[in-house]
Amino acid sequence: MKKTLIYLYDPLCGWCYGITPTLSSIANDPDIAIEMLPTGLFSSKQPKLIDDDFAAFAWSNDQRIARLTGQTFTERYRELVLGDRLQRIDSGPATLALTAVSLTEPTREFETLKAIQHARYVDGQDITNLSTLASILERLELNEAAMMMANVNSNLLEAKSIRIGRAQVLLQTFSARGVPTFIADSGKERWKIDTREIYTNSEALINQLNATELALSAG
Repeated sequence: MKKTLIYLYDPLCGWCYGITPTLSSIANDPDIAIEMLPTGLFSSKQPKLIDDDFAAFAWSNDQRIARLTGQTFTERYRELVLGDRLQRIDSGPATLALTAVSLTEPTREFETLKAIQHARYVDGQDITNLSTLASILERLELNEAAMMMANVNSNLLEAKSIRIGRAQVLLQTFSARGVPTFIADSGKERWKIDTREIYTNSEALINQLNATELALSAG
């Protein structure tokens, strides 16, 4: 039976970047569909600028993620992103880009998130910049989504708000406090995946998904 794994994420979340290899390993599993919903965790109408305290906290956290997952956080990212005192702590633009992809080529949203994460954490690009995001989409040949980013309208903004709203309801329903959060859906039951082991064990996510479903079915 095909299962859906609802992935609640934020494109500026380092832990979401850390979990990307695990998700990549199951993205092509024919028995699992991944549904992505951005939570708006780092999205704000009045976003703050990166300051020394945030940069130090972020880099320390990033190094912990790197040790656990093997993901790369480059010195270029540290210098050009965390070192930029004019750059905002705002996932709104990237969430908008991912929403544009979800509306035009939804099966490529995860691929796009990976490209956006790579642009930030490896290449040191400013993914709070709409033109940077449009360039990423163009490079992926997501031309319709890129055009939407070049001409942001009320429909795209509303779609982004709806997706964030759905994610917030799920976070509240399952008493989840942050991202990444995974909600499994068997079609009959929904349950929250325990994320404690999935950073260090690539099989833990799918094993837990299958084991929990069997336990629920037996009950």
